[in-house]
Amino acid sequence: MAILKDKAALFIGGEWVATSRLEDVLNPATEEVLGEAPVGEPSHVDAALASARKAFDHGPWPRLASDARQAKLTAFLDAIERRSPEFIDLIVAETGATQMIARYLQYGIPMQHARHMVEIASRPAITPLPVETTPNMQGGTTLGGGVMARDPVGVVVAITPYNFPFFLNLGKIIPAMAVGCTVVLKPSPYTPFEALLLGEIAREVGLPEGVLNIVTGGKDVGEMLTTDKRVDLITFTGSDVVGAAIQAQSAPTLKRVLLELGGKSAMIVRPDADLGLAAMNGLGGFTIHSGQGCALLTRHIVHNSVRKQYVDMLRTMVAGVKIGNPADAAVTMGPLIREVARKRTEDYVEIAKAQGATLISGGRRPDGLLRGFYYEPTFFDDVRNTDRIAREEVFGPIGVVIGYDSDEEAIDMANDNDFGLSGAVFSQDVGRAYEMALQLRTGGVLINGGGGRMSSHAPFGGVKRSGYGREYGLDGLNEFTNMKTISFRGG
Repeated sequence: MAILKDKAALFIGGEWVATSRLEDVLNPATEEVLGEAPVGEPSHVDAALASARKAFDHGPWPRLASDARQAKLTAFLDAIERRSPEFIDLIVAETGATQMIARYLQYGIPMQHARHMVEIASRPAITPLPVETTPNMQGGTTLGGGVMARDPVGVVVAITPYNFPFFLNLGKIIPAMAVGCTVVLKPSPYTPFEALLLGEIAREVGLPEGVLNIVTGGKDVGEMLTTDKRVDLITFTGSDVVGAAIQAQSAPTLKRVLLELGGKSAMIVRPDADLGLAAMNGLGGFTIHSGQGCALLTRHIVHNSVRKQYVDMLRTMVAGVKIGNPADAAVTMGPLIREVARKRTEDYVEIAKAQGATLISGGRRPDGLLRGFYYEPTFFDDVRNTDRIAREEVFGPIGVVIGYDSDEEAIDMANDNDFGLSGAVFSQDVGRAYEMALQLRTGGVLINGGGGRMSSHAPFGGVKRSGYGREYGLDGLNEFTNMKTISFRGG
C-alpha cells in the first residue's frame, strides 16, 4: 500500500503539507502497526479553512456549470475505481472489515451512491414559482412571479467515524462538491489512510486547489473546525454524545449542522413472519462488521408465540459465524476497532446479566485469537425494553430478544427509545407490516428485509437522538445548498 509508505502529510490547498507529529495506526485484526499517520495541528486547521474559504469565495469551483463539476467528479470516481483493490485492501486493514463487507458494503455501495449523487447534481438549481396576482396599495392588481434558486452553502466540514470510513467520506464530500461547495474532511484517527488516499486522487484528476482539503487529528482539531466562523456547514456521523457537543460548539456562529448519530434499532417479528428470513436478518443485525453500525437491528422484538423458535434458530445461526482475521476470505466476522470498544462490549454483557437477561450465546473472547480485538457474537433473551442493554447503543456484537403479545405493544416498545435511525417489520401480511412501519418513529423501515441495504435514491437519517438532516438521494444533495427566492413583476 503506497500511501502507508509516503503519506506522512496532510492534503491542504492541493498540496501535501508536512506535520511534526506522527501517530501509529493499528490493524485491529492483528494489532500490528499499519503505518504512521500525520496528526494535524492548529496551523494546519487554519490553512485548510483558509484554502477552502478562498476556493469558495474566489475560486472557479462554485461558478462552474454543473456539467463541468459533474465531469470532474466523474473523473475523480473513475480514478478511485482504477485503484479499487488498493482501497478495498486498506478498508480490510484499517477497519477490520471482512472481505465481503469491504468489497460490497464498504466500497461497492458507496461508489454506487456517489455516482448517483453526481448524476442528479444536474437537477435544475433554479425552479420557477407559479405566476399569481396580488392586490397592491394603489387599489389595483400586480402580476408577479419568481424563482427558487439553490446556491451552494459554502465551506463544509465533514467529520467521519472509523466504522465505515470510505463509505462516509464519499457520502459527505461528493454531494457537497457536486453542488459547488468546498470541503475540509477530518477522518477518525483510527482510519486516516482511506481519507488521505482521496488526496492523491484529487491531485491526479486536477481538482482545483482548496476544493478538497484533508486534515487529521483528535478532539482538539475537531473543535477548531466546528467553532471557526469560516465554516458554513458541518456534517458529522458518530455518537449522539459527540453530536450534541458539536451542536453546542457550532451554536455561537449559527452554522448549519447535519447529524447522523447512533441507533438502537428495533426489528419487529410478527407471529406470521418467515422466521428463517427474520433470524437471518436478526443475525446480521449484530454481527455485520462486529456490530459496529449505527443502523444495525440490535433490538429483536419477537411475538411470544414464536419467540422460542426464533431464539433457537438464531442460536444455530450464530454457531456458524466464523470469527478471525479478515485477511482470510472465509472469515465472516472480524474484530472490533480497538481494545476500548471490546471493553465496552464486555461491560454491557455484565450489565445485561446483572439486570436479569438470559445469555443465549457468546459473551466472551473467542479461544485461540490472542492478538486482535475479537469478541464472540452475543445475544440475550428475556430482555425487558427498560433494560440498559435494550436502550443504550453498544456498538459491538450484541443483540437482544424482547417478547411481546400485540402489534400495539410492539410498536410502543420500538418507539420507546431515545434513538430513531432504522427499523424493520417481518410479516407475511405485508399490508399490516406497512401500516406498522408508518407508526414507527424512525428514519427508515425495512419490510421483510427491504429491497436492499440502502437505495441510492432514498434519503437516510434519523430522528430523536439519532440526529437530523438527510444523506443520499435528492434530499441529501439539497442539504448542501441554501434556498434563495427571487421575485419579479410581470409588468
